[in-house]
Amino acid sequence: MLKIEKLSKIYKNGKKAVDNLNLEVKPGDIFGFIGHNGAGKTTTIKCVTGLLDFDEGEISIDGRSIKTQDIECKRTMAYIPDNPDLYENMTGIQYLNFISDIFGISKRDREASIRKYSDAFELTSSLGDIISAYSHGMKQKLALISAFIHSPRLLVLDEPFVGLDPKAAHTLKGFLKELCDNGGAVFFSTHVLEVAEKLCSKIAIIKAGRLIACGKTDEVKGDNSLEELFMELIDNE
Repeated sequence: MLKIEKLSKIYKNGKKAVDNLNLEVKPGDIFGFIGHNGAGKTTTIKCVTGLLDFDEGEISIDGRSIKTQDIECKRTMAYIPDNPDLYENMTGIQYLNFISDIFGISKRDREASIRKYSDAFELTSSLGDIISAYSHGMKQKLALISAFIHSPRLLVLDEPFVGLDPKAAHTLKGFLKELCDNGGAVFFSTHVLEVAEKLCSKIAIIKAGRLIACGKTDEVKGDNSLEELFMELIDNE
């Protein structure tokens, strides 16, 4: 589904934000990407989604290169950044119809999907309101709905639980599992290690742009909690 091979990204100031990174996300995986601030998580995610060029390596999505077949890759996935930029002069429903138009979703299918996800996230009554009036949590919910409505095979999320209330976070976990049960995959960064430990089938830990642990969650953490493992690896590296 997602394959990252020998990825390196160097910024103009000479900082190597990602250093020879290798990992693979397979269908059915909920893959947690963990690291402290500045470790290279967001840079990696932006390379995966085609927002940043990279200096070395290859990224493929469903067998296609993000460098040479970026449009095909973007049709396959959905991406929600940690602070999603929405068209705030639109209403919620206008924005969801705009996204549906981009992905060519039929009127019947979009109506069913919008109803399903907006009801679940308790946003239906606010879809007629202008987005600039939304709270941060409401904007996060709208962004998530816009990602789910076109049934992506790969969902890429940067800190998706920030700003969500406990009920919305529980709803999101259910939809992530549903997507993976239907053959999709999820790749997301998070600082909430308890969520990653319970939700993720696989995890990768990154420090200073380098991968320091990767694999099935239970095998990587062993008898420790994920928090204990993370602190041990970060301190010892």
